[in-house]
Amino acid sequence: MRPIDKLLEIMATLRNPESGCPWDLRQDFASIAPYTIEEAYEVSDAIERGDMDSLRGELGDLLFQVVFHARMAEEAELFDFDDVATDISEKMIRRHPHLFGDDDERKAGKVAGSWDAIKAAERSQDPDQSALAGIAEAIPALMRARKLGLRASGVGFDWPDREGVRNKIVEEIGELEEAIGNRDSAHIREEFGDLLFSVVNLARHLEVDPEDALLKANRKFERRFRDMEAAVVRSGRSLQKLSEVDLEHEWHAAKKRLSAG
Repeated sequence: MRPIDKLLEIMATLRNPESGCPWDLRQDFASIAPYTIEEAYEVSDAIERGDMDSLRGELGDLLFQVVFHARMAEEAELFDFDDVATDISEKMIRRHPHLFGDDDERKAGKVAGSWDAIKAAERSQDPDQSALAGIAEAIPALMRARKLGLRASGVGFDWPDREGVRNKIVEEIGELEEAIGNRDSAHIREEFGDLLFSVVNLARHLEVDPEDALLKANRKFERRFRDMEAAVVRSGRSLQKLSEVDLEHEWHAAKKRLSAG
């Protein structure tokens, strides 16, 4: 038996209405979705850490999520795992005509812009014909902001250069300060969102992935904070009792230690 068939069999046993696992039987698409997202992030984390043993396990966990969703869909007579595999195979073949197309397409090789053109053709079948159609609501907000900006840019709605984006950021900071001055919490939240959206657009113009950049900034901050925290504890002191001046000194010392290492 192929490993994938064994996994499908295990999933069917877990979801058996009479003898299956009570927890698995209680689940539906909505309850499982957060686990699917979590597993995708754990795959990304294993890659970032260069831990290939963990990656193998995390990819298995992510595959199990796909199998889980497919099994529930099969029970509802919507589709099954084979349909999922067939659809993605057909999509990859369709989007790579230079590898899987007819003789003329293969001879022509990869054509610049063909991937976007093929995706645009696929979207043309969607009842929602907006340039922003098909961008999932559930993806991380920074990632979705970047995708929205890219789509809008694709139809010409964009700043001509990053100087325009920088000016927009300055404008949004001013509007945020005004909202803060008015003590209007709803307006503060709105303007803060506009500021973040503008910063994401600057990242796009700089060809920086904002989600990845923030993840790395988070990790850098955590490394520095933990180093500073450990150094203070070793000295017999407590972070909570340090003055602002001392905290600043310890922070810069941690940065220097980590940079030297």
